[in-house]
Amino acid sequence: MELAPLIPLDGAIAVLDQTRLPFARATLTLTDLEACASAIETMEVRGAPLIGATAAFGVAIAMRADASDAGLQHALTRLGRTRPTAVNLHWALARMAAKLHAITPDARANTAWAEALAVHAEDIAANRAMGEHGAALLAELASGLGRPLRVMTHCNAGALATCGWGTALAPIYVAHARGLPVEVWVSETRPRNQGLLTAWELAEGGVPHTLIADNAAGLLMRQGLVDVVITGADRIAANGDTANKVGTYLKALAAREHGVPFFIAAPTSTVDAACPDGDSIPIEARSADEVCVLNGLDKAGETAQLRIFDGPCANPAFDVTPAGLIAGILTERGRFEANRITEALA
Repeated sequence: MELAPLIPLDGAIAVLDQTRLPFARATLTLTDLEACASAIETMEVRGAPLIGATAAFGVAIAMRADASDAGLQHALTRLGRTRPTAVNLHWALARMAAKLHAITPDARANTAWAEALAVHAEDIAANRAMGEHGAALLAELASGLGRPLRVMTHCNAGALATCGWGTALAPIYVAHARGLPVEVWVSETRPRNQGLLTAWELAEGGVPHTLIADNAAGLLMRQGLVDVVITGADRIAANGDTANKVGTYLKALAAREHGVPFFIAAPTSTVDAACPDGDSIPIEARSADEVCVLNGLDKAGETAQLRIFDGPCANPAFDVTPAGLIAGILTERGRFEANRITEALA
């Protein structure tokens, strides 16, 4: 998958502005710490692996301006408070901190940039490997069907959410490239409609897909129109419970009721061995405006906003799917039972 949402430049990074998609394709150049932090907070950059990579580059960019101990701590603190749920953010910051605390300030700028480049390259390689493992799973599920395999996903766990290939979409891209007939049910994923990003990506890659309302998922499973569900994850607890975009849990429950296998795809950097279970995962509460204000195009084809509600509103951004509802977790190191996911870290 050639889509590249983050491109390293000379002392800066170019990222796709995901708040403009799918209506417009625009690139942002992030040249300082605050720009990187703001891009994560406002979801111009989104997706757990991509957030982690952006944070790594944010530290590296900050080191070019101030590589002192105080400058390093400021960068780690500022980026660390941008998003609470996606563990890849904190994984990347811990990796950068370990590398940079061990050396003198005069060596930090070059070392930080090299380490951020390594995070970027490793994510692309891990996602491609995840795609290989997942494509083998899809081939197993498609065997003997005599028709395209119907895959359902939720949110956007494609190339846009990573440095390349994606997590939950990587197996689909690899399978499609190998000629395996695949059709994708794309859940719109309210309130931020990240399913539209998935539909945009799949269209770019020529993969057959259909956008559905989130609440149509259960009906489609009951009608026998879904063969497998694959989603990404923003954090995986040590016991295999996973946090993902809100609405994932409901799909897992419906999948269990109708005998549809439900899989998670995520790199091992998303596994938080220090988090015992799903109840210990912090759930981000975002602005009510994400629920109460719709974004789209007006009759003239210009981007516009429409307020549909003005009252009390709760907006939890994630939910937790218990390990017992998960048929397996796909990582770059292979497929693991959810309750044995820490073995992927060995």
